[in-house]
Amino acid sequence: MTTPQSQPAKRIAAIDLGTNSFHAVLVDIYPDGSFRTVNKLKEMVSLAEKGMEDRLSRQAMDRGLEALKRIKFLCESHNVEQILAYATSAIREAKNGGDFIKEVIDEVGIRVRAISGKMEAEMIGLAIKHSVVIEDEMVLMIDIGGGSVEFIIGNREEFVYYNSLKLGVARMAATFVDSDPIKKDTIKSLESHYEDKLADVIKLAKQHEVKTIIGSSGTMENIAEMVAGRNDITAARTLNELTFKKEAYIDFYHEFIKLDKKGRLKEKKLEGKRVDIINPGVLLLKFLIEECSIEEIKISEGALREGMIINYINNKKEELHLDLVANFENPRQRSVYELLRKCNWAKAHSMHVANFALQIFDEFKEEMNLDEQDRELLEYASLMHDIGYYISYRKHHKHALYLIKYSDLLGFSEDEINIMANVARYHRKSTPHKRHKPYKELSKKLRRKVKKLSAIIRVADGLDRSHYQNVQKLEIDNTKGKINLLISTYSDPELEIWGVLRKTDLLEKMTGKKVRIYQIEHQ
Repeated sequence: MTTPQSQPAKRIAAIDLGTNSFHAVLVDIYPDGSFRTVNKLKEMVSLAEKGMEDRLSRQAMDRGLEALKRIKFLCESHNVEQILAYATSAIREAKNGGDFIKEVIDEVGIRVRAISGKMEAEMIGLAIKHSVVIEDEMVLMIDIGGGSVEFIIGNREEFVYYNSLKLGVARMAATFVDSDPIKKDTIKSLESHYEDKLADVIKLAKQHEVKTIIGSSGTMENIAEMVAGRNDITAARTLNELTFKKEAYIDFYHEFIKLDKKGRLKEKKLEGKRVDIINPGVLLLKFLIEECSIEEIKISEGALREGMIINYINNKKEELHLDLVANFENPRQRSVYELLRKCNWAKAHSMHVANFALQIFDEFKEEMNLDEQDRELLEYASLMHDIGYYISYRKHHKHALYLIKYSDLLGFSEDEINIMANVARYHRKSTPHKRHKPYKELSKKLRRKVKKLSAIIRVADGLDRSHYQNVQKLEIDNTKGKINLLISTYSDPELEIWGVLRKTDLLEKMTGKKVRIYQIEHQ
């Protein structure tokens, strides 16, 4: 069943015409201002195949035209209503960039806009802020492209600096790198160049006591994949919110920078197209970490194309009659509520269960060795535990796991998504068991956490077995080696008592205490 709120208001495509590749993302925009990806396409074009010259070669232009024809075909096959296409540094700087844009209009039928570097940086900042959690602390956001690198300094409230500088990996490799492996004097030359060009960025980063770098797009994502592989960081499904410490990166840098092309080709996570141009990006990140005293690096999967969509929504909200009720500042909260709305959630029941779950959590937090992050994940898992009804009642707990796991929730690491998905899955029927593949695939530490949080959500869900919020008040007597749940209700509590008692086994196992439930008179 769909509601007007769950039907898209418009389908658009955003195309980022970059130096190395053209990226297209097709999205449905919903009445609450959220958007969902329908399809993606990435086409390698290598506009700067011979370095950043003042003209695009005929061969590069032809590759670009063919790529855009394939993207246009994809858009037409998905009934896209509007295409946004923005050209960045390679096209922006080329003397014949205007000729290429004209050919695109004439031969492909896509109108391309060559945007300024400053506008590109601002939209990348919007995308990063949309995709990962940024608090009051100032952070340095970077997007390392082939021709340029975008730098944004800001927090959740504002950007104090955003600009695009001609420091892209293809440009730097063509200008500086003439040996393999890279020579020490080449590294010094690059560092000297970075020091000169990044003086303002470094000064501001120090002034605002920046301790975190958030990186987006291909080069940063590829670097993160390699670091994750060396440090046993979960990154099978998403790199969004993947975080590593400066020490892990410096260790990686000292190993990687010594490799020649043959050695780099053996790197499982390094994309083949980046083998010849990755070193300037690897060096740039190390330079920024050391110069700005960075302690942590985080990855955002939101990049220019997502920023294009957010900018479009903000400018078209009145024309599209969008009610931006989903625009929570926190991307975690926002993406959870967007998914809830799309799945036509049972709001009253889910919030009732979440409230009970948090009350039980607070009672057993210390006893079960849980923390505030676990509390937040439990709350979101409780709100989403019944979204599987959107697919069908039968096995809705398993459908919930699937929806949570594969809905690209923003602001969460892959481990956090796996925890929420499994906790929602175990709100009914069987308890966590290694015969269940999604649970078995988790690390021992995460399985233990899922067990504890599942023990809580099972009891909380039982307390609203009727789905009519019959239990008005819950009191917990956790003394003398037993757990007494005291409930006051609007009407007969038999269904809720039955619902709780058939789900207490895991909580009893986690605490070593027997659970009993009693009705008390409502005051």
